[in-house]
Amino acid sequence: MRTDRSDQSASPLTARTATVVVLLLGVAVVLGDAGVVTLALPEILRDFGAQVWGVAWVLIAFNLVLALVAVPAARLCVRGDPAVATATGVFAFAAATTVCAVAPSLGVLIAARAGQAAGGALVIVGSLELVVAATGIERAGVRRWAVAGVAGAALGPVIGGLLTSAFSWRAIFVVQIPIVLLAPPAAIALRSPVQRRRPTLDTSPDRPHLLANLALALLSAALTAALFLLVLLLVDGWSRSPAVTAVAVTAVPIAALAAGRVFRGARAGTRSEAVAGSVLIAGGLTGLALLPGSELVWTLAPQVLIGLGLGLSVDSLTAAALRDRIPRALHGGWTIAARHAGVVVGLAILTPIFTADLRHAQTPAEEAIASLVLDAPLPASTKLDLAEQLGRRLSAERGRVPDLRPAFKALRVPAAQAPAVAALEHGLDDQLKRAATRAFRTSFLVAAGLALLALWPVLALRDRSRS
Repeated sequence: MRTDRSDQSASPLTARTATVVVLLLGVAVVLGDAGVVTLALPEILRDFGAQVWGVAWVLIAFNLVLALVAVPAARLCVRGDPAVATATGVFAFAAATTVCAVAPSLGVLIAARAGQAAGGALVIVGSLELVVAATGIERAGVRRWAVAGVAGAALGPVIGGLLTSAFSWRAIFVVQIPIVLLAPPAAIALRSPVQRRRPTLDTSPDRPHLLANLALALLSAALTAALFLLVLLLVDGWSRSPAVTAVAVTAVPIAALAAGRVFRGARAGTRSEAVAGSVLIAGGLTGLALLPGSELVWTLAPQVLIGLGLGLSVDSLTAAALRDRIPRALHGGWTIAARHAGVVVGLAILTPIFTADLRHAQTPAEEAIASLVLDAPLPASTKLDLAEQLGRRLSAERGRVPDLRPAFKALRVPAAQAPAVAALEHGLDDQLKRAATRAFRTSFLVAAGLALLALWPVLALRDRSRS
């Protein structure tokens, strides 16, 4: 009989834990959507024949709307029922995601991304209340919610890249729909504990933690370079496939998720962790700016530094922003607004810089390409034919890193000339990769400066222990 009672008492706890995990999975999917299309952007760019800045709005629209809607959504959760708000947000998110999957044009895709963010805001802030209430310990519940967000944001681009490579960019959205639809039953199942605790929610003032949220915004702006520009460099600049790039950039999420274990014994306080995280992120971005070559291995160490800094800083700053602040959903909304406003600012600052640098690098790259073609040990007729093909490619892809492979595929040469043509193609490819690497350098350095700028509000924080 004793065993039966033990099993009966353990079963609700196990079911509650599984329900919380399902809800946190929904949070991870929504926050992962902020960057899930990053690796798909080159394919979206080609499908719709757009420019880099236009395609960047696929990212900007989601993050901008999420930043604007997060706090109003949190107020709805506070005044109403977080479980109902979360379920409503899931259905709105799923509907917008369906439109994304079948979008016939870039404009429709951008509008649907904005709809995703509006529904996703309700999911994120409503889930915070539900998870904390179900966990029973505020700090543990907040940390689970924050870790789910970090995991989603870090893993989103990787998963999106793998799906794009295996199927197409539309598969990114198709896969999300059945996953997020698991969240409404979980939210309703966690409804009763929140209703019992709700009388305390309306008694606290609305005073967001300005320093912690400002630091989150600046670090998010800096991290845009690691989660957006690095992917463009690898796919567009270095001609890596989305699948290879997805595997390469797993260094960031792995390091971010491992940060807690790596620094567990050394954790002293919020300020110390945030300072260390900001410096690590700045160091990693500086490393990406100073890459010695176009081999993927050179990006790993900087990515690990960025990931460790991400795991340390976002977790500790989110905890600081929410500590002892009720209603939680409202202050969770402020942290989400700050983070995604930072992403928008980062994109707004960095995208013009690297696109301008790409344009400035184009003329020297074209001159170097012409010199390599002229010096190649090939007949004049072959050089003229190749120059014509290359000129068409350079004109067609002006403002982007050009893909010269079609020009070589269209070239018909005798077998005796094939080795010289292959050597020339390799040389041109190497020249373009070096030009692309240099074109992204300033953007990475500016992003590193944003991470260091975050030290200003971080150093003003109270260094409260997390133990």
